[in-house]
Amino acid sequence: MAKKAADKHRARLQALIEEATVDCYNEDEQHVGFMTVIEDNVISPFKAKVIGEEVEVVELRSAECGFGIDAVCRYRGKDYRINIHSLEWPRQKPNGFEWIEAYRTWLGQQG
Repeated sequence: MAKKAADKHRARLQALIEEATVDCYNEDEQHVGFMTVIEDNVISPFKAKVIGEEVEVVELRSAECGFGIDAVCRYRGKDYRINIHSLEWPRQKPNGFEWIEAYRTWLGQQG
């Protein structure tokens, strides 16, 4: 039963990847496609942790250089850009989190 659920989850992620990258001709365009759907679908703000401290993620942005996504985290009144891989995601994931999962899967396929 668990294998069937895992297969269904993988198929869903593949469908999201295809949706985000439709009409894209190269990896740069695919990254832009992902950023568009992530910005449109992942609902901010949400709570997360960075090195054990609770922060409020107020925005997700394309990394300043290369592929990647930065979370703009508000902590004690200041905003910090942090790579999403450094976030400790809350148990209750934000709405649209499946796009983050799809993006991570896509990144793994690029190597």
